[in-house]
Amino acid sequence: MLPAVLLAAATVALWQEPSVSPDAVPFEVAARGAPVPRQPFQFVKEELSGTSAKVMVRDAAGLLWQVKGGLEGRADAFATRLASAVGYYADAVWFLREGRIEGVRGSLGRAAGFVRPDGTFTYAAFELRDSTARYVGDDVWTWTRNPFVGSAELRGLKLLVMLVSNWDNKDARDVRSGSNAGVVEVTGASGEVRRTYFVNDWGQSFGSWGNILWLGRSNWNCGAYRSQTPEFVRVGPDSKLIFGYRGQHTADFSNDITQADARWLLRLLRRIRPEQIRAGLTASGASAAEASCFAPALIERIEVLRRAAEGGRRELP
Repeated sequence: MLPAVLLAAATVALWQEPSVSPDAVPFEVAARGAPVPRQPFQFVKEELSGTSAKVMVRDAAGLLWQVKGGLEGRADAFATRLASAVGYYADAVWFLREGRIEGVRGSLGRAAGFVRPDGTFTYAAFELRDSTARYVGDDVWTWTRNPFVGSAELRGLKLLVMLVSNWDNKDARDVRSGSNAGVVEVTGASGEVRRTYFVNDWGQSFGSWGNILWLGRSNWNCGAYRSQTPEFVRVGPDSKLIFGYRGQHTADFSNDITQADARWLLRLLRRIRPEQIRAGLTASGASAAEASCFAPALIERIEVLRRAAEGGRRELP
């Protein structure tokens, strides 16, 4: 049985129609703006949950940020931009190549890998903790039990997760190890409650989903990402889409995606221009070489999906 929070009266949302103007595709997802001009940051604590090294800091405006180092931060920063661009809610994630955190106290654990004793850091992703929204929890919904089961919006989100090779698609069934299916709740001025369902961690994206034994999984690895594109999707009997993707809940993702679902997502993806993809990669910390590899690799995978959506006979116009 799902928690009582899902049973209370509230407006629920998973997706909203993004702007129809290509020039307005929201590849910069943070409504409040980047933390760049608000350095130095003030150390709050080292965050020990999950598997990634991270610390909590406040900026000069008093906003709270979770700071994550390593390749996962770059994958998270770009994937959240992509999710936002096609209408899904995503946490505001910004990438900084360097900076300084004041007040680092004691010996850091895992975070010592990207935050030095003097507080300087390199290659870090900043994720905003919005004080106007309440994070409901990790035990709220699963990919098979939620208010959107059977909808094009939910199947589109599953398809997007597979498109970027995010194999860490954990949900409430995995709460002990950290669910990546979250809910944020906002209460309006007149007391109305709105709950938005979303993927709260895209860090294990843009690499390899590994083999059948889960060996070889990676993130932010363009060569591995591109090498699996030929097995990403094919058309089986009765125009059924068959995916090569393997994740935490593989069957829950690939079994119910139809050609119509693929066309639904492609309608949104084709609003994003190649130069916007490259700019989004650069803003997410990609080097020039990485941007030159990832941009065409993502476009190539989208084209594979286009062909599958039309039964493999021709590309969509």
